[in-house]
Amino acid sequence: MFKKILIANRGEIALRVIRTARELGVKTVVVYSTADENSLPVLLADESVCVGPPASNASYLNIPNILQAALMTGAEAIHPGYGFMAENPDFAEMCREHGLVFIGPTPESMRALGSKAGGREIAADSNVPVVPGTGVLADLDAAVLAAKQIGYPVLLKASAGGGGRGQKVIRTQDELKKGFAQAQEEARLYFSDPALIMEKFLEEFRHVEVQVMGDGNGHVIHIGERDCSIQRRNQKLIEEAPSTLPDSLRQEILAAGVRLAQHVNYAGAGTLEFIVDRDGNYYFMEMNTRIQVEHCVSEMISGLDLVRMQLEIASGHGLNLQQEDVVLRGHAIECRLNAEDPSKDFRPAAGKINDVHFAGGPGVRVDSHCYTGYVIPPHYDSLIGKLIVWHDTRDEAIARMKRALEETVIQGPKTTIPLYVKIMDNPFYKRGAVMTNFLKTRMDM
Repeated sequence: MFKKILIANRGEIALRVIRTARELGVKTVVVYSTADENSLPVLLADESVCVGPPASNASYLNIPNILQAALMTGAEAIHPGYGFMAENPDFAEMCREHGLVFIGPTPESMRALGSKAGGREIAADSNVPVVPGTGVLADLDAAVLAAKQIGYPVLLKASAGGGGRGQKVIRTQDELKKGFAQAQEEARLYFSDPALIMEKFLEEFRHVEVQVMGDGNGHVIHIGERDCSIQRRNQKLIEEAPSTLPDSLRQEILAAGVRLAQHVNYAGAGTLEFIVDRDGNYYFMEMNTRIQVEHCVSEMISGLDLVRMQLEIASGHGLNLQQEDVVLRGHAIECRLNAEDPSKDFRPAAGKINDVHFAGGPGVRVDSHCYTGYVIPPHYDSLIGKLIVWHDTRDEAIARMKRALEETVIQGPKTTIPLYVKIMDNPFYKRGAVMTNFLKTRMDM
């Protein structure tokens, strides 16, 4: 096992990695921007190094400063968390060139799977169904032709995108002509890559994803699937495991996810995202070659520590579990506690947390980097923390989540907690009738 690792991230995921590392006796170094000087990960890590001012491109995306911090502190490996550098194959390759282990898949796997276009090709080679669509679009003319062949509405997607960003629904040719350049610029802004692909846009579908873990030598297991259909602006709000899909369909999707990951000898934690339409047809969307925000619900139903597994695989200990060793039990739900105002189109609400009390009790877990007096900086995402519950059945988990939400107090910024309480009471949600347009069609906002 490593003696010291550097965590190239911030917020709750940085704290999450610190906790597992500490249990393993691994020292931690956290990099931070000046805006995060007083954050909990900085206070709890063994060492911390400031890598720049608040702007992400000057700090958490500053590769030279991050690599220098790792080498200066004697770290043997870098855990990228999620977002920022987590799916950047150039960063993973530079780690390797500097004698540092990148805690994640190889640069080659990331390049193959990290782009949506590449992922579609690998899915097809792995006999995994994909949504009708294209590879990288050469220009607007190619996009217009593709849209005619696919049929409107279509979805423009940043090939290098993730986290729900870089997506634009196009319903007419006029919208496509007006929006193509804008979509390219958004892709360039978010991911430093203007490449776009196009897919058929399905109006109603479930978002179901498979958690996998691989050893890099063809051995891949799944740790169940998650339903992440409750979203706003293509970004997830509530995740649960397992999904409410029929078991036969669940097993098909799980097998497809493992098959695709085996095709590239995947190493470490990864998530294969699928959409499932009303008729039970499923299609591969993309693979996130990193740990996910919602990995916690998979941990709760499996009893496994996915970050520990990441560290063990990266340090050369391999993957010592067979599929039959993974026993999934009960039901888990996660609510992302965001500093946002749902009544005003989820407008971010950065600022000081005057008081905070997180829920507790049986089957309740909170992953958060926030505390009373903490100031949420306006420079990054609005995630305050994650509230996760577990119980034997889905109905019991919903009741427990409602109790935990009502017990949670965050004074200062507006949060998404009141919305989640309403969702837990929603009859459509209670019976598992969830689609990605749930907030628009099933909720009185």
